[in-house]
Amino acid sequence: MKTAPAHPEVLPVGTTLDRYIMHRQHAFAFATGELSQLLRDIALAGKIVHREVNRAGLIDLTGEVGLQNVQGEAQQKLDVIADVRFRRALTNGKEVCALISEEEEGILFTGHNNGKYVVAIDPLDGSSNIDVDVSIGTIFSIYRRITPVGSEPSVEDFMQGGHEQVAAGYILYGSSTMLVYTTGYSVNGFTYDASLGEFILSHPDIKSPKNGTIYSCNDGNLDSYDEAVKKYLTVCRQRQYSARYIGSLVADFHRNLLKGGIYLYPPTSKNPDGKLRLLYECYPLAFLAGVTGCLAVNEQEAILNIKPVSLHQRTPFYIGAPKMVDELLECYKNEKRAH
Repeated sequence: MKTAPAHPEVLPVGTTLDRYIMHRQHAFAFATGELSQLLRDIALAGKIVHREVNRAGLIDLTGEVGLQNVQGEAQQKLDVIADVRFRRALTNGKEVCALISEEEEGILFTGHNNGKYVVAIDPLDGSSNIDVDVSIGTIFSIYRRITPVGSEPSVEDFMQGGHEQVAAGYILYGSSTMLVYTTGYSVNGFTYDASLGEFILSHPDIKSPKNGTIYSCNDGNLDSYDEAVKKYLTVCRQRQYSARYIGSLVADFHRNLLKGGIYLYPPTSKNPDGKLRLLYECYPLAFLAGVTGCLAVNEQEAILNIKPVSLHQRTPFYIGAPKMVDELLECYKNEKRAH
């Protein structure tokens, strides 16, 4: 977590996202506006995807395209649309020189080599839930490029590691659409008011509970989980914790962030390295979670400490209330001692 600027004015609930971004820019010395514009570009794409999600059933945007993405997963129609919308918004905004997406194998160059930022994005997480009207989301991570401005960006711009993120967040498309983001100083949530066409500050300076009574995992994979996770889940059941699992990472994480809980995606026999992608799912949520007081780990180390080696790298992922994550890690330690 970064050190906050001295005595920034606290803006009230109801402040528009544009006004909030402008204020935060003025609160920092040396801010020049490029990151502020980039955040506005992401918000614009989020508004467009909100519109498409809300009318998907009326204009035949549900269902599969019939193709697979680079992950080997069936692409939904809205997957493709969201990928195009965010790519177009980030390209037209001219602050981003390159991006990577869950839907694309390699780097996407915007043609704006003077752009100072690169973005890693999952345009539409949880897309298998689209057909049944369940919450889905967008996850994004922003880095300041390390290649010289004016040159062609490279893979090294995306391999900086989770601690080097300058901003990260997610957009949740559910009963309401929310944009939640951080630049490392505080986490703030903005709810979209479609009648105004504005994101409005609704959840200022989010702090997550230190403990919780919710656990979120795919119970159907229980037999494939390692013994430490099985033992931890047994403890959760003995304490009569609530099992809540939507199958959309953004939605599950958002609920646990606000109410207190833990999200688990362990390695399985089918996905021995885990299923979630490090750069555009785990890194951004871990960065944001850390500012609110949560922990994010795999079975060995903090997520932000993992060294990236490939664009679509996967990892096991445990994130949530620190007391719950610590208890899970203790199960891993006990299992290791037993062997």
